[in-house]
Amino acid sequence: MSDQSITPVVLSGGSGTRLWPVSRALHPKQLLPIAGERSMLQATVARFATPAFAAPIVVGGEEHRFLIADQLDDAGVAPSAIVLEPAGRNTAAAIALAAHQALAADPEAMLVVVPSDHVIADVAAFRAAIATGAPAAAAGGLVTFGIAPSAAETGYGYIEAGDPLPGLAGVAQVACFVEKPDAATAAAFVAGGRHLWNGGIFLFRADRYLAELVDHAPEVAAACAAAMADASRDGVFVRPQREAFLAAPSISIDYAVMEHTTRAATVRVDMGWSDVGSWSALWDIARRDDAGNAFHGDVVAVDVAGSLIRVDGGPAVAVIGARDLVVVSTRDAVLVVPRDRAQDVRAVVDALKANGSTRHTTQPVVHRPWGTYETTDRGDRFQTKRLIVKPGGQLSSQMHYHRSEHWVVVSGTALVTVDGVERIVGENESAYIPAGVQHRLENPGKVPLHLIEVQCGSYLGEDDIVRFEDRYART
Repeated sequence: MSDQSITPVVLSGGSGTRLWPVSRALHPKQLLPIAGERSMLQATVARFATPAFAAPIVVGGEEHRFLIADQLDDAGVAPSAIVLEPAGRNTAAAIALAAHQALAADPEAMLVVVPSDHVIADVAAFRAAIATGAPAAAAGGLVTFGIAPSAAETGYGYIEAGDPLPGLAGVAQVACFVEKPDAATAAAFVAGGRHLWNGGIFLFRADRYLAELVDHAPEVAAACAAAMADASRDGVFVRPQREAFLAAPSISIDYAVMEHTTRAATVRVDMGWSDVGSWSALWDIARRDDAGNAFHGDVVAVDVAGSLIRVDGGPAVAVIGARDLVVVSTRDAVLVVPRDRAQDVRAVVDALKANGSTRHTTQPVVHRPWGTYETTDRGDRFQTKRLIVKPGGQLSSQMHYHRSEHWVVVSGTALVTVDGVERIVGENESAYIPAGVQHRLENPGKVPLHLIEVQCGSYLGEDDIVRFEDRYART
């Protein structure tokens, strides 16, 4: 690796619809521990925990900003910026925002661009591939990492490696990019040895990428340049100017740049990669028993083979006499699908949208910058919630027109302000907040605050909130 540190750009957009019901739009797969103990975002940034890499730039959506920030903090990672896309415009624009952000700090910035929702089992091989590609990127190449195929996959695009680049060991020209092939073509690709899976990981100088974007996708380049020229910064969060950014076409880096540039190069790498794009892909990389089963959580299986059965906060699952099945149980949904049709889960999400359901967007446990809440019961003119407030967490100073609230502290200590009067509420004590009265809840302690909230009134929707002041800029 060169003496210049490389800036990781971590793309944390997307909703992971094919991993429903665990992954949902407001809490997608990259922010969940789908493939290990840590979230996929945390596992991604951990791959760059060496002096060869600078602090990462994370690109994500406004709705995920606090989850991203909290998970990076929990992982001990201080990003140089979290760039918040005003709307999804695919990878060409997302990377352009990060490139502008990197160049503002370092005119010679080199970027390694990675999705936040992939699994890489051999991190040493990944870092070695970056070191192999760095000289080519420093010389102005746009390097993509071709994954050594382990099977004739039809669900991935392919890169055809061309001739080796002179003086750059381990780096080849890209002969062409190939769309997802049929089964026979994929088998021929694997047998031929020149085709690699396109894993969507790139290495290049920030200025070189932006120059190529001007040449090949000028509308994207202009919109992102204007958006970042008028961006605002709130601590670690960078907000590109919304109207300017929305003028960018939605297009991937492959279509916008990589398929047109004469500077495309590739490095072959075998690093135990998976995009975890479906439940069947998770079964592929999971630890399985002698019958080919991957179980997670409270599962009872009798005469079951080749199946993935996962209990993720939902009821226990018992399965008898099944083959090649996926069963996923969460608090509010159960999925059952043949493993070879796991890609079709997206159709369930589409049906939920069409039916007006929110089960494709929200989890039962809702994350907020101060902690979490979960609705535990609901009836005519009442609902109950369980709130967990992080140490130092503070809800906004707010008022409700249509409901009163009762807070019962289960554990921890609450600082409650009602109509300007503060008082400490301890374990097994409660506070009452009448409708129409300004109030605030805070955890002044060093341990999480657990409490039960009982709401009573004619309307209990989350939009019956008037915020007067908020530490997290949500007013």
